[in-house]
Amino acid sequence: MIIIPMLAGGALFLIALALRTATVNRYVRNRLLISSLLFGAYTLAAALVASSRLPAIVSEQIRTASPLLLAFGIANALVVLVINPWRVDRIPERFPNIVQDTIVIGLFGVAAMLFLPDKIVATTAVGAVVIGFALQDTLGNLFAGLAIQIEKPFRVGHWVTIGGKDGLVSEITWRATKIRTKAGNFVVVPNSVLSRDTITNYSEPTRETRLEVQVEVGYDVPANRVKSVIMTALRGEPLIAASPEPEVLAFEFAPSAILYHVRVWTTDFAIDERVRDHVRTRIYYAFRRNDIHFAYPVQVQVKQDAPAAGARAATGAGDAADAVRAHSLDDVEILASLTAEQRAHLTAAARPLLYAAGETIAREGEPGTSMFVVASGEASVTLSQADGEVARLKAGAVFGEMSLLTGDARSATVSAASDCELLEIGAEAFRRVVLADAAIVERVAAAVATRRAELERHRESRVLGSAPVETPQTFLARVRKFLQL
Repeated sequence: MIIIPMLAGGALFLIALALRTATVNRYVRNRLLISSLLFGAYTLAAALVASSRLPAIVSEQIRTASPLLLAFGIANALVVLVINPWRVDRIPERFPNIVQDTIVIGLFGVAAMLFLPDKIVATTAVGAVVIGFALQDTLGNLFAGLAIQIEKPFRVGHWVTIGGKDGLVSEITWRATKIRTKAGNFVVVPNSVLSRDTITNYSEPTRETRLEVQVEVGYDVPANRVKSVIMTALRGEPLIAASPEPEVLAFEFAPSAILYHVRVWTTDFAIDERVRDHVRTRIYYAFRRNDIHFAYPVQVQVKQDAPAAGARAATGAGDAADAVRAHSLDDVEILASLTAEQRAHLTAAARPLLYAAGETIAREGEPGTSMFVVASGEASVTLSQADGEVARLKAGAVFGEMSLLTGDARSATVSAASDCELLEIGAEAFRRVVLADAAIVERVAAAVATRRAELERHRESRVLGSAPVETPQTFLARVRKFLQL
């Protein structure tokens, strides 16, 4: 009868080693190595008892405790073989290390209850009660950690909000979960706290997260116009997800304004503050260009006899800007033939615009009937058939003149390289000036034709294939027809 435990232990030792060589999963291999060592220890203990060379009391203790080695080895082997894949080197998401260890310990505890004598079992039970009271917080964290590992409300690498703090999950242990905030700090949250708190996961079920920005606009601006301007301003913003599309909702009729909620989506919650910054910046510049004013707080104004210093400074800044705008057309080459009075009329009819750095002013292929003059800042010109920037426009430069004179679609994409102040001259405003002096159109058309020929030569050097340049007579006829002269 003594030989049977030795044979059983040896057989289990060989089986564990054989199974270890049959799997490619490193975790399974490591755990089977532990089981094989336990089976080997059990076999050695059985051999020592069979040798009868040990004192009787020692042999009795070994005979009592050795089945625990066998039980732990079997429990460990069964759990690792049943739960983990053999042909894939990974651990199941639902059964990470902490869960598998807990199952092994639970099975071992059941085996201990079966193999240990009643006296030892009673002593163990009393000890378990004492330890339970002493380590109740630690055990609470342990069981909460197990629940987190099994339910998987979040994983390492997910963006979450826990206890009012946003952070990236960096580590999940038996006791606590570590998250790294956007400020770069580590926040350690005990698992028992997590089990009672509300958790918001921004990375599941999808990585798309909706962000909201509030905008207040006065009642004198139609709601549909506000929505259209905002949607146009957000088009092409790289930090905003293309799908789902942004939306603008008239959310509330506030006491002095209409409150709009601008909803956009992003796939990277880590940059949510930057996304909101880009959205607000684009809306600000779009409102400036379209003469839409944000709602100001209603305050009581006390009239004073002398204007405040701040008001005088603001007035001076406005006069300086008007002076710069008034002379913006003086250096425009295609308008050099106009008199100072004619340029002044054209400037008065022009519409001042302000674009933020990175915004698109004109897109290649889109329709247009206006010309832009750069009053300040710089703009970048790109072509769909060319790589990179093909031209850089500075103060005094002009673009879009073909759309102004002929109504042709935009021939290039122009974006603001820095904050740009522009003057937009529409076809109707230009037509009113031309009607006062019919010779203007011939001089301007000749200057545009010369400029166009130069641009075509430049295009040929940068892009393969270009449209043939029409004759000056044909071009002038098209200008007259478009302007209805």
